[in-house]
Amino acid sequence: MFATIYFIFCGGLYLSSLPFLLGLAFLKPKYKDSIPNRFFLKNTKFDGYVWIHACSLGEINSLEFLKPYLKDRTIISTITNTGYKRAVELFGDNKNIEVRFLPFEIFLPFLMPKNLKKLIVLEAELWFALFFCAKNVGANTILLNARISSKSFPKYKKILFFYNQVFKYIDIVLCQSSADKSRLEFLGAKNIEIFGNIKALNKFSISKEFDRFDGELIFAASTHRGEEELILKSYIDVFLDSKKHKLCIAPRHPERFDEIWCLLTKYNIKCGRFSEVGLDYSYDVILIDKLGELINIYNVSDVVILGGSFVKVGGHNPLECAFFNVKLISGIYIFNQYALFDLIENYKLVQDFELKSTLESLQSLKNSFIKNQSDKLDRLLAYIGLN
Repeated sequence: MFATIYFIFCGGLYLSSLPFLLGLAFLKPKYKDSIPNRFFLKNTKFDGYVWIHACSLGEINSLEFLKPYLKDRTIISTITNTGYKRAVELFGDNKNIEVRFLPFEIFLPFLMPKNLKKLIVLEAELWFALFFCAKNVGANTILLNARISSKSFPKYKKILFFYNQVFKYIDIVLCQSSADKSRLEFLGAKNIEIFGNIKALNKFSISKEFDRFDGELIFAASTHRGEEELILKSYIDVFLDSKKHKLCIAPRHPERFDEIWCLLTKYNIKCGRFSEVGLDYSYDVILIDKLGELINIYNVSDVVILGGSFVKVGGHNPLECAFFNVKLISGIYIFNQYALFDLIENYKLVQDFELKSTLESLQSLKNSFIKNQSDKLDRLLAYIGLN
């Protein structure tokens, strides 16, 4: 009964949203591929024994370690353009793997492969129809890397009846932390194990090698509005006259590159844009205004100040920089990344007013590193049946 009502509701929602969807597809370049595929069935081929669904770029990246183990015909679906492009980059050379946008739910009963054996869904992608249709064809269903943040949990509780229905069709839940387990149990999940975050199983490789700076290179990575000025002022107060320190700043969102460049030019410092000067250490501050360079710059950094954590965004993935054994500084707002920080030794959480004094005492900070995860891969492959 619930499934029938749900599909009728989704059908009505779809019909009422058609003009809006068409407008977005034509007017917003970032939707020109996702909307036709998700809502207008531009590509209707879905054939595989395994279906893995991950929301967007970060979740797709977390699947990289699975590449050698995907030997059966596999579908990898995502929702965003960036996630789709990254999935093609990672898995497009494997003829057994189809990369697709996830269709809107009303289409799934008609597109679900009849021979599907396993559905693996990442984190909090709790699409009722996806799990329901997979169980209808006899597939095992797994929620992998599951998490419910403290910030979003109150929203989940408001429609508890809905999540109770979703979890009826999920066989196994592998979650990131004990807090996640408690929240998922409240929502109706069964067969839960605390596994940790699968992102720790990935190795990070550079695509380009830069020269190292003969001193300390400080990299402010994935910053948000308000953080750049805080970091810049702290850096200038401590290192303005130093020849042994340089600063790179990489805003999280590319649409803010020009905004941050305007901020830099207000200060009496020699600054350059990476797209024009590269990593030229004759500049005091370099704006990283090009996508895809974080890992390459982590590789030559000595100190990383990780953004999204001095404002209430919730932090960003610390594993990428800890992999390169940098001195890692973060703000205190890491509520989306607690499980990842638990996998790291030697990081420093500071409030905004403590950043300057922390930079003054850089020599006392130890280099970060990721705790040993070697036993987890075999356990995970056994759980999800890919060993």
